[in-house]
Amino acid sequence: MTTYRPENPLIVQGDHTVLVEVDSPRYLTARDELARFAELIKSPEHIHTYRISPLSIWNACAAGISADEISRTLYEYSKYEVPQHVAVEIREYSSRYGRLRLERDGEGLLLWAADAPLAEEIHRNKHVAPLLTERLSPESFRVDPASRGRIKQALVKIGFPAEDLAGYRDGEPLPISLRNKALSGGAFALRHYQADAARIFHAEGARRGGSGVIVLPCGAGKTIVGMACMAAVQASTLVLTTNVTASRQWIAELLDKTSLQDDQVGEYNGSTKDVRPVTVATYNIMTWRPRNDAEFAHLKLFDERNWGLIIYDEVHLLPAPVFQVTAGLQARRRLGLTATLVREDGREDDVFALIGPKKVDVPWKVLEGEGWIAAASCTEIRLTLPEELRMPYAVAESRHKFRMASENPRKLAAVRELLARHPDEPTLIIGMYVEQIKQIAAELGVPVLTGNTAQRKRDAIYEDFKAGRLGVLAVSKIANFAVDLPDAAVAIQISGTFGSRQEEAQRLGRILRPKAGANQAHFYSIVSRDTVEQDFALKRQLFLCEQGYSYEIRDVEEKGNRS
Repeated sequence: MTTYRPENPLIVQGDHTVLVEVDSPRYLTARDELARFAELIKSPEHIHTYRISPLSIWNACAAGISADEISRTLYEYSKYEVPQHVAVEIREYSSRYGRLRLERDGEGLLLWAADAPLAEEIHRNKHVAPLLTERLSPESFRVDPASRGRIKQALVKIGFPAEDLAGYRDGEPLPISLRNKALSGGAFALRHYQADAARIFHAEGARRGGSGVIVLPCGAGKTIVGMACMAAVQASTLVLTTNVTASRQWIAELLDKTSLQDDQVGEYNGSTKDVRPVTVATYNIMTWRPRNDAEFAHLKLFDERNWGLIIYDEVHLLPAPVFQVTAGLQARRRLGLTATLVREDGREDDVFALIGPKKVDVPWKVLEGEGWIAAASCTEIRLTLPEELRMPYAVAESRHKFRMASENPRKLAAVRELLARHPDEPTLIIGMYVEQIKQIAAELGVPVLTGNTAQRKRDAIYEDFKAGRLGVLAVSKIANFAVDLPDAAVAIQISGTFGSRQEEAQRLGRILRPKAGANQAHFYSIVSRDTVEQDFALKRQLFLCEQGYSYEIRDVEEKGNRS
């Protein structure tokens, strides 16, 4: 007889997808439990769809979540019986994590299999076999230490992730401590979740610590977590960031809140190449080369010092050449920081293999509830294309359709209306297309920052915005990542990068830092109705819906609004 529990929100399906009823009284609790081991793939109004994948299970295992816990969650919140084979396959995939171990002996690196048949299977695999230098026993192989990263990549792709217990080099010692009082004034202390994240990553120096990814919302202080990990490791550190602005923010925070002195922190980018015990570099300089067939000249930075820790800020943006060199850096401790593990290129498994598994993932709504980040309301504003653009849009090619919809001239009036609604709240207007953002900025009489804006001018405008001398700022994609605008309370998105979920999360994150008073932020996304832009908007919202945010849809008619 089939069990039916109408109060429960989950419907577990045989293809490893899970349907979640948003209107269920148990939805919030079930969603938070489910997000620990499943990934959101669809989020229309009433039924969300999650998928349980091998990688999502292995990340859960690395975080200490057992197959029994996963199954208990599904049974606890499922409306119907859980298909038996799903529970069996969860146990099967969970059991694969840790069946292969990388360890170190006096002569080098060893790969151990849990049993001889598994050892024989990987020994015969055409992708793994070339990385095995010698068979030592029915269950073990010698591996060249230089292949430590590549063999982990190969193993995760064939479905048998190796647990890396081979340890790390200590690196060049560097005494570093966190201040109790920041040089900029005021007491400084780690928040509880920041301290927990650093402790879990470091694991008191044990082999199971020292590599992995910490996922925290934008505005929750990922830089502070990175500094706490540096203080735990006590070694020379290389920090990789998305751009020069982000690098300088890291340097300012390090000098303000740690015991490091000016001469211990170096900046490495297109204009400055200063290698010091702590060096902060950009992904752009690491992947620069004069020609497409030339070597990446600056990847040598990874060998410039005996780094004890490498921090990958915004690790979901890690470029392919840095992946390649990271494969050879597995003896260094590695920390990835991000608000989302979603990668638009689908290489989440490479982050898992080369940086490490997800160690910490704190739900956005949990930190909002504790007041560490601002509460946010998200609104999608839909408006029509002007009549004179409807036929050109109808006959345009798909990519041109997206741009035409994104640059809908009626968006200017919508922006004006939103600015009038929030007259005294610091506001960012964010767009993908430079000409569009420049035109709107000119119409509104506000400054605009693009990728071509000189760094000195960027710094001056950012400072004016943070100081309150500037109330509205228009920015291109340069504001997507690691830009510290703590007083921004409103974001108006006029165009985005197709269906990029990571970009949607980062743009919301620009306004989530805690605020005095009501601690409330507003995120608006303006899209053209009945166009491909509207379709992509749904894809962009997926990650934020997973984090517990919902979008109000406001449909703007020519003669008014209807909600």
